[in-house]
Amino acid sequence: MEKKVALVTGSSRGIGKVIAARLAEQGYNIVLNYARSKTAALETAEELKKLGSEVLVIKCNVGKVDKIKEMFQEVDAHFGRLDIFVNNAASGVLRPLMELEESHWDWTMDINSKALLFCAQEAAKLMEKNNGGKIVSLSSIGSIRYLDNYTTVGVSKAAVEALTRYLAVELASKNIVVNAVSGGAVDTDALTHFPNREELLAVAKEKTPAGRIVEKDDLANAVMFLLSDKASMIRGQTIIVDGGITLLT
Repeated sequence: MEKKVALVTGSSRGIGKVIAARLAEQGYNIVLNYARSKTAALETAEELKKLGSEVLVIKCNVGKVDKIKEMFQEVDAHFGRLDIFVNNAASGVLRPLMELEESHWDWTMDINSKALLFCAQEAAKLMEKNNGGKIVSLSSIGSIRYLDNYTTVGVSKAAVEALTRYLAVELASKNIVVNAVSGGAVDTDALTHFPNREELLAVAKEKTPAGRIVEKDDLANAVMFLLSDKASMIRGQTIIVDGGITLLT
């Protein structure tokens, strides 16, 4: 049987890389998307190939709709199918609300929110060829609670969660399951851009009821569950993986 195909955006490093590796271990061929570091992408691709996957590496800024269309056309031309889409790529300007400019807002919303809508449209067209598929996005607890310097990202992630609900309803007739996973503070490369990184990690470690901060594997576990057939009746939901920290006032 033809091997299934999974596209993970932002999968050259961090959480996306962990998810791509998990999918490779399960026998999927992988579309590895990156925006900047070709070296990191190619290194990750070699690691995934060792797990038995065919890997298609595509550079694409998912904030640009024309680039999104080109990426999915390349996936179709190379594999002729798509079974899983993980919307993981993210970016954002981290500044106090009163220091934000229009370009900061547009950049963050394009990559974190608009990308989901237009990637999901293209993914759905390919998934229909093989009787459906699954879409999971990565969100953040900043979508539902205040975090310092997080206005643009928090709002963009709230949009991701709302869009997840709409996609889940409108794509259900195509046998496409759509959900999201929202994580607490995870010590990844992305967190190095936070001006208050050390404080964030210290507070998370101290206050998380589970007794430790969330790790990349914790989020990957939730994503993999939602991508499994066991979660087929979970639709339009955002699963929070934060060790319980959002339960505290």
